[in-house]
Amino acid sequence: MSIVVSDIFYHYSNQRALLKHISLSVSSNRKVSIIGNNGTGKSTLLKLLAGELMPFFGAIQCSSQPYYIPQQTSIIGQSISESLDIDEKINALHAIKNGSSDYVYYDLLEDDWDVESRCRSALDFWGLADIELTSPIDSLSGGEKSKVFLAGLLIHKPDNILLDEPTNHLDQASREKLYDYIINCKATIVVVSHDITLLNLLNTTYELTEKGIKVYGGNYSFYKEQKEIEEQALAQQINSEEVSLRLARKKAQEVRERQDQRTSQGERSKQKGGVARIVINARGNLAENSSAKLKEKHSGIIGEKQQNLSELRQKQQINSELKINFENAQLHKEKLLVEAVNVNFEYVDTKLIWETTLNIEVRSGERIHITGNNGAGKTTLIKLLTGELFPTKGKIKKVDFSYIYLDQQYSKVDKNATVLELAHEYNFNNLQEHEIRLRLNRALFSKEAWDKNCQTLSGGERMRLYLCCLMISNHIPDMFILDEPSNNLDISSFSILTNTIKNYQGTVLVISHDKYFVDAIGITKSIKLKIRNEAIK
Repeated sequence: MSIVVSDIFYHYSNQRALLKHISLSVSSNRKVSIIGNNGTGKSTLLKLLAGELMPFFGAIQCSSQPYYIPQQTSIIGQSISESLDIDEKINALHAIKNGSSDYVYYDLLEDDWDVESRCRSALDFWGLADIELTSPIDSLSGGEKSKVFLAGLLIHKPDNILLDEPTNHLDQASREKLYDYIINCKATIVVVSHDITLLNLLNTTYELTEKGIKVYGGNYSFYKEQKEIEEQALAQQINSEEVSLRLARKKAQEVRERQDQRTSQGERSKQKGGVARIVINARGNLAENSSAKLKEKHSGIIGEKQQNLSELRQKQQINSELKINFENAQLHKEKLLVEAVNVNFEYVDTKLIWETTLNIEVRSGERIHITGNNGAGKTTLIKLLTGELFPTKGKIKKVDFSYIYLDQQYSKVDKNATVLELAHEYNFNNLQEHEIRLRLNRALFSKEAWDKNCQTLSGGERMRLYLCCLMISNHIPDMFILDEPSNNLDISSFSILTNTIKNYQGTVLVISHDKYFVDAIGITKSIKLKIRNEAIK
């Protein structure tokens, strides 16, 4: 085995146990995914595998130190070579080239004479040709940082690899490179991701929940098929338990009615006389004892079945997905909403962004995918089309329409307010308190979450809360604008967003590098942006 986890237990300081009795094993050269809702401990488990955290109990064994790429890097004050842990070798190589014969440098280099050229080749492969090994890592964008650490895979050639949401900040071209690498790589790979295209490249799926971890012997599509079978079986089990509970209640009712008849007959016999009082009392006491025992027996049976049914329904509720349906947008189809004529743009002290001027029409009902590499000006185009920015060249014509802008941080929910307080802010139609709380429950926010501060919510929770607030406000936009909306979502939240946009009958503008999401929502038109002097690849 390449990676073995044996019955580990972990919790953060002053918090409940996050991981309990977790065991898994990954054979050499296997490629596995770990999926689960936000907050179940997926990233924590990778940190434990990487050795950045230590379990309180249990053991973790790896055949060699894993190469770990975290979801977010907080490295500051380091060069790229330091961040990739190859600075000592590079410095030793330069010292030897400059004439040093100190054996210390030879020991540090370990005969890795091509380390510098290998680094240069790896950075060039990931589209970082203009970035030097001496460049500070904290001067790079999120996408560039991701590519630097992915370049480390080609530099170090590790046997064990841990990847936490590796495609989050990558453009489509870079995603394709990562997919190809994973397909052809011979290393053992463990991935946490919501990128379904990536998940389908991995031949084993582990599902992490609050109850533990479960293995499914296939990729994500196989996992989904198995989950559907499990959910159907659960529904049948609930139906069977409901029938059994009804029969138990009916049986208890019949027993009560028979006992009542016997009691009534006894009272009539007592009134008629002819039977000694001591005999009548003895019969009465026997009947009461028998009745009490029967009631206790049937009460126990009913209580047990109610408990079983409650547990099954709770399990079904945990497995169920939020379904949000917006009414259709009011604009008639194919109405011209925005027209860009010979448009280009430049920020202060910069050149015009795009290689050629843009001519674009956006009509109601269209689903438009805006594509381009990182830095191609996709978000800038959105701001031009909505009137937030004005073009340097050309002109924008637009009619009045309402739109909702969803960025990857769901920043409209980033407020110092509780979940319930934010829901009230969107109550423009004066819904009753119980109606607001009912909608929060439907959005999978239980009573315990209502006092939670919005700034502490995960990406998936923010998305669910904002869509719930839109439903509370009954504000159906003419257009949804989505700027990398799936980046910080877990699998279930990603599914909710995908289904919501898929079923929405209005105009959609979307910036996304997630092929699965783009295909699922039914794109009708694409706009590809290319910046000036961009190399053709």
